[in-house]
Amino acid sequence: MTVLVTGGSGHLGANLVRRLLDEGQAVRVLVRGDSDNRALDGLDVERAWGDLRDARATREAVRGCRRVYHCAAKVSSGAGQPREIHDCNVLGTRHLLRAALDVGVDRIVVTGSVSAVGWVPGRPCDESMPVDPFERLLPYARSKVAAEHECLKAAADGLDVVIATSCAIVGPNDFKPSRMGRVLLDFARGRLRAYIPGGFEFVAARDIVEGHRLAMDKGRAGQKYIFSTAFHTVDELMAIFERVTGRPRPRLRLPSGLMLALTEVVDAVARRVAPRAEPRFTPGAVRLLRSERRADVTKARSELGYRPTSVEDAVREAYEDFVRRGQAPTRR
Repeated sequence: MTVLVTGGSGHLGANLVRRLLDEGQAVRVLVRGDSDNRALDGLDVERAWGDLRDARATREAVRGCRRVYHCAAKVSSGAGQPREIHDCNVLGTRHLLRAALDVGVDRIVVTGSVSAVGWVPGRPCDESMPVDPFERLLPYARSKVAAEHECLKAAADGLDVVIATSCAIVGPNDFKPSRMGRVLLDFARGRLRAYIPGGFEFVAARDIVEGHRLAMDKGRAGQKYIFSTAFHTVDELMAIFERVTGRPRPRLRLPSGLMLALTEVVDAVARRVAPRAEPRFTPGAVRLLRSERRADVTKARSELGYRPTSVEDAVREAYEDFVRRGQAPTRR
């Protein structure tokens, strides 16, 4: 049977498509003509051209597929482009879920975000924790919360839908590249001049792909599962980068409070001068690192048999993949 993957040219999608092909599955990918689709070059996939914001094109992409992985999303840690983020992540998800209902898809796994999970300082977040609507949420986080509501509405209408919640992904086949991929490239090229303390939950590309496969095969309909590999502080991440690339970390370790103030100024100017551009470090990204929020993957472990691997191995795979493609220098 044919499996549809949306967002197949993104970091998660590129790894998921390769996993499905390795399993011998027939894969169709929904791709936009104006997108960077290098991640799919040379792969034996069927391409359906269209945009999730186009309900008719979405329906045509779904037709004939029994299973769907919805990985596509407009990811942002900034405060700009709220309408575009909403349309891509909420309206697009609504169109896909409606199409899946209409054509009789067996199951759809939707990629969620840990930003759409509630959090209490000092306590790991889990699937039962709702987001505080009065919290200072970025447009991306709001859109992922709304996308989950679309999933629950579709489940109430009879669609078999499962949410696979991702943390910050690290790993190979990062063609665009992702925010974490750009940080690793800057480090490997000696262009990362400073860093700040903090920490976050990271997930290896292979682990989040495994999580999606487990959610498809074993997940309970209407449920969501958080997938993380490990929490690491930024200092620990810098140590991993040092071991993998052979380069020393930046000498400058800026106080996170100072960095937050700087990014607030830069973000305000950038939104006026170049509203579609997103600085490397945004106030939202700094606040996430400062929060040091942790995730509890007990539900995925107990119900699905999820077993996370290693962030350091994922960083090494990402770096070696960048080297193979000529984007990063060889190890010093």
